Amino acid sequence: MSSVIKQEFPITKDVLGARKEYSQDEKRVKKKIIKRLLKERDAKIVAHYYVHEDIQEIADETGGFVADSLEMARFGMKQSESTLIVAGVRFMGETAKILNPEKKIIMPTLEAECSLDLNCEYSEFKNFCDQFPEREIVVYANTSAKVKAIADWVVTSSIAVKLVEYLKNNKKKIIWAPDKHLGNYIKNITNADMKIWKSSCIVHDEFKSSLLNDLKKDHPDAAVLVHPESDLKMINLADVVGSTSQLIQASKELPNKKFIVATDNRIFYKMKQSSPNKTFIEAPSGGVGATCKSCAHCPWMAMNDLEKLENVLMNQNNEIILDPKTIEEAAISTNKMINFAKEFLK
Repeated sequence: MSSVIKQEFPITKDVLGARKEYSQDEKRVKKKIIKRLLKERDAKIVAHYYVHEDIQEIADETGGFVADSLEMARFGMKQSESTLIVAGVRFMGETAKILNPEKKIIMPTLEAECSLDLNCEYSEFKNFCDQFPEREIVVYANTSAKVKAIADWVVTSSIAVKLVEYLKNNKKKIIWAPDKHLGNYIKNITNADMKIWKSSCIVHDEFKSSLLNDLKKDHPDAAVLVHPESDLKMINLADVVGSTSQLIQASKELPNKKFIVATDNRIFYKMKQSSPNKTFIEAPSGGVGATCKSCAHCPWMAMNDLEKLENVLMNQNNEIILDPKTIEEAAISTNKMINFAKEFLK
């Protein structure tokens, strides 16, 4: 099991404080330049729901895509452009490279990490797996290419429960990594035999069930939407538990006019697009103001902005480079995810 859990991460308010804010005129100029560069560079933007709405907006406007990590992966595989710009965090860029080795994969910043990935270091995790050679290794997409290369399966939150149910029905015992909360949620539902790694997401770890209970009292008509990277106490208060795309879908389909949402607050952009007459409220986290670390927004996702997007298009730097052998090995488990999703998410 992980012996050292890294706790020193960027603080979201510091990242946001360093971000340049644009007037509407400045934003129009930036977007015009980016649109021109996308055509010149034969590039397309693939962005996650958690990045700034400016990037989500321009991805939509230019034939790119905004989605969860599974749909980002699927979309990238279908594009004819020679370059994909992955606006998100590093493991998403690596996943794009694994699935599109012939394409150039660049990112607005290579500093955008993920606490789940950072706390599932390859050599330590491999040593752990070697202790249980009879178990299937199932890793969340929020892991490095090297970790994916030793896994039997890669999953996202949208297919994790179904995949573990499938393995349990086939008499398989499981090693799960890296997210302990998602692992415990899956184990609680499936009763599968799982050895669970001990990492967690710094955003979802901050949501507090006691504070959510108080907020529910203030908004008794609100439905509670919770991502399964939150702990079980939070999950037990949810009306819907699901991946980012599943939570957006729930916000459209449920009759409630008000929602309390326990995931990264940049998801509100798509929720409000889909349901402009509904109200969305952040679930409360463990800190406010100066004591807030993530403030319901991933500090690494916050590093993606229009300035960095323009620069990477202009300079063609920040490329994801992976060893060919790592790509070949990681493609096996990652393509199994894609194929499983095709079969079970019809």
